[in-house]
Formats: sequence, C-alpha cells, structure tokens
Amino acid sequence: MTKSPVLDKRAVRRSFERAAATYDAAAILQHEVCRRSLERLDFIRHAPRRILDAGSGTGNAWNGLAARYPGARIVALDLAAGMLRQGRAAMPWHQRLLRKLPAAICGDLEQLPLAGGSIDLAWSNLALQWVNALPRAFAEMRRVLAPGGLLMFTTFGPDTLKELRAAQADTDGRTHVSGFIDMHDIGDMLVQCGFADPVIDMETFTLTYRDVTSLMRDLKAIGARNAAEDRPPALSGKSWLAAVTRNYEPLRRDGQLPATFEVIYGHAWCPQPRRGPGGRPVIDIKAVGRD
Repeated sequence: MTKSPVLDKRAVRRSFERAAATYDAAAILQHEVCRRSLERLDFIRHAPRRILDAGSGTGNAWNGLAARYPGARIVALDLAAGMLRQGRAAMPWHQRLLRKLPAAICGDLEQLPLAGGSIDLAWSNLALQWVNALPRAFAEMRRVLAPGGLLMFTTFGPDTLKELRAAQADTDGRTHVSGFIDMHDIGDMLVQCGFADPVIDMETFTLTYRDVTSLMRDLKAIGARNAAEDRPPALSGKSWLAAVTRNYEPLRRDGQLPATFEVIYGHAWCPQPRRGPGGRPVIDIKAVGRD
C-alpha cells in the first residue's frame, strides 16, 4: 500500500474555504461521480431515516438523496464551513422557505461529532482522500451507523493524476500530488473496521486539458491544493512549472493533455448484532474492553 503524505488539516480547510465560490463550476468530475453513485442506491434496498453526507462540500448530493428518501433527515458535514454555506445558499428558494435544508455541521471525518448509532446511511462522495487515516474514518462511520445501516462512498484510487505525479517526480524532491489507496486495501480496511459484505469496484475517467496550467487551475478551483505537511513553504516558481510542462508534454494527443482519475466505488453494511437461541445479543468476549 502506498504511504500517503501526512495532510495538514488546517491547510485542507483553508483550500476548500477559498474554493467555495468556484467549486461547482469546476467540479465536473465530482458531479458526474455523484450522479453515478446516487444511481447505485436505486439497486439497494434500504430506507434510511437519518442520512449523513460526510464531506458534503456544496451539497451536490442533497437533492438526489432527498428525492430518493423524502422522509429522511439529512445531516451535511464538511471540514470547511464556507462550502456548507455555499451549498445552503444555492438551494432553491422554495426549499429554503419550507426549511427543507440539511442540518449543517462543520467537522472532521476522522472525529465525527455524532452519537453512536444515530445514522442509517453514511454517504460520502470523493471526500475520503482528504483524511490522514482511512481506517479511522471508516471506524467513525461504523460507530455512528445504526445496526443495519449502510455506508456508501467514493474516493480516488492510485492511478489518479498519475501523469501529473510522474511529471513532477524529479522537479524538486517534494510531494505535490497526494498518494491514493488501492481498492483491495480499502476492502480489507472495511472488514477490519467491522463492516459486513463490502462491495468495491472502480472506474477510470480521463479528462483532457489544453496545458498544465489549465489542469492546475481546475484543481485549485475545487480546492484540491497541495496540503501535505512537507509541502514547499511558498508557491513553486516558473522554473518548476516549466519542468513539469516539459515532462508532461510527451503525453499530448490530439492537441490535449490527459489527466487520469481512478474512482473507487464502495458500499458495506453495519451488521445486525448476533443473537443466541433465546434472542439475546451475543457479545464477542474478545471485544470486551476494546477501545
């Protein structure tokens, strides 16, 4: 498993706060993946009453979730309060008038400010790549899900931005593109965190750009800046950009530069407690006293 750099959560928050106003116009891939993931819910029998949109951003899933589960209460959680405000402000006036707005919480996916067993569907679209410890985030999802609850998520896989990562590799010896976790490792993490029946698959998208600057401009517009703790203390200079451009250029086809995004789709269940012959819950003695 590729070791990812440690993220500076304050830098992550700042990046998304700054990108709140530009996010929706630039997040073409995020919107498409959200749409496809929502469609997958149509094939899963589940009737949640309480939904967590974990890493909700500007709320591109809110309408889709509300349409599928009209009686459910949606809780939108994001690290950046500005993204939540942007999403709520963009809601249609009649929804705001009727107060059909998700409850907004500014919080961290690795420390969910929610009670255990308080959620029936934990939904997360392309947000889990911004945590430092994915098992910890999964454990938190498992904690807040009620028995029989569903975790539905997407995240990026290791081939994401592979062209940009390779073009930057020999420029200054610093981390510029985060590492991403393999789908098989993600499946193992889900099982280790106590989820049942995990289903994982992936899909590759290729976006094209006129030049490297256009790609970086789009990444900046959605808040996807370098937030590694070992990032350079200042913006990289013209010589660095020239080196990246030179390294990227051999990949140009039909006048465009490719940018690969590996998207991992996953879902798993919070198991119902095991019961003995008399209907009483069976407690795993190994779990007693476990933190």
